Amino acid sequence: MEWSDLAKQVITLGAPLLGSALGGPLGGAAGQILSEVLGVPQPTPAAVQAALPAAGTDRIAEAEARWAEAVRAEAETQRIAISETQATIRAEIASNDPIQRWWRPAYAWELTLECAALWAVLVHEFWTGDIQTINALIGATALLATYWAFRFGVLGVYVSGRTREKVCAATGQNSPGVIETLVKAVVKKK
Repeated sequence: MEWSDLAKQVITLGAPLLGSALGGPLGGAAGQILSEVLGVPQPTPAAVQAALPAAGTDRIAEAEARWAEAVRAEAETQRIAISETQATIRAEIASNDPIQRWWRPAYAWELTLECAALWAVLVHEFWTGDIQTINALIGATALLATYWAFRFGVLGVYVSGRTREKVCAATGQNSPGVIETLVKAVVKKK
């Protein structure tokens, strides 16, 4: 038996948030809260299912309230973390520090020149027919692919971050990311 097997039963008993959580990836955490409220010694789905028929609506409501409070606490923690991160970003932008302003564009230019240099070497080696160097480059393909995947990943984060910085500078507010949007949605329901 799984926690998700109890989801419908808990929802029909008047705890839709807790029941939905039981059916999802947080089922274990929701099941732990439910078993604590019901006084079940073993927090297993079978033990909780056996205790559900005898549970009063006040106990189910208490479990629902505890789950809602746990979700609110997590949302508040994420909201504070996002707020602190955004305050740091705004402080860095306002500092007009030359290193802060120039390191990411310099990184992008350096990566572009690095790729161009490799292509120049490849074209030269194909042109001259230097099979030994071509074979060495082919042998290093996995290493180079991993290396550039990381480098271009960092560049992608830079481009996304710079866009958010420009939006923040233009509007005075940061454009929310996915996590921030979820936190605002949960906190708004208070």
